Amino acid sequence: MNRTLKFLYLFFIYVFLYLPIVVLITYSFNDSKFSAFWHGLTFKWYKQLFHDHSLLLVTGHSFLIAVLASTVATVLGLAAAVALFRYRFYGKKLIQGLVFILIVVPDLVFGVSLLMLFVMLKVQLGFWTLLSAHITFCLPFVLVIVYSRLQTVDKNIFAAARDLGANDFLIFMRIIIPLMMPALIAGWLLSFTLSMDDVVISFFVTGPTFQILPLYIYSLTHVGITPEVNALCTLIFVFTLLLIVAAQSLIRRKV
Repeated sequence: MNRTLKFLYLFFIYVFLYLPIVVLITYSFNDSKFSAFWHGLTFKWYKQLFHDHSLLLVTGHSFLIAVLASTVATVLGLAAAVALFRYRFYGKKLIQGLVFILIVVPDLVFGVSLLMLFVMLKVQLGFWTLLSAHITFCLPFVLVIVYSRLQTVDKNIFAAARDLGANDFLIFMRIIIPLMMPALIAGWLLSFTLSMDDVVISFFVTGPTFQILPLYIYSLTHVGITPEVNALCTLIFVFTLLLIVAAQSLIRRKV
């Protein structure tokens, strides 16, 4: 009886989590533009998607921002995590606390504060302000993931490397990066996802000359989501799954 209840509990949890995604994928093949009823199977929305240049343009903008922001945040997060782990300096505990505060700060506060900063600096809102904002809110997540992984590493490894003549650069390249590779991949994927679906912060820091997919879809909610958007979201979901599978394969090879 307990086993059956556990199975049902897990079943309903997964149904609750994945049913909206299944509905979205299903309606991307529905032969109707706005009807909630099934009108037959079609692939025309996928064909129209690749002829919708404005939608493809903002999708490219989103991927560009997400890749750049996640890559820069991963590099900076790795450097910051190593500094916090290996070195002692004044204010270390304060910096660690500030990192966790940045994670729990509401997006609304984050977005407004960044907007005020850019206005005070008289920086024109657009690509660079959006990229800077995405790097800023992705960085704490990468730092926490990498730092947590570093906490599990035996510090005697670094002492042994020094005894064998390795300097800080060799220790970083030959020991730290290989050991941190699973955490780096996880941090990059998390940053990529956070950047791709951010709406609140992006709304405050982007300009009229540079638009990204989440804001474009949000603007469409006033007139109704088109099947092309459903098809695009389906392709992004499939791409994300392939990215996760590739990352897991890479991690297993490293291990």
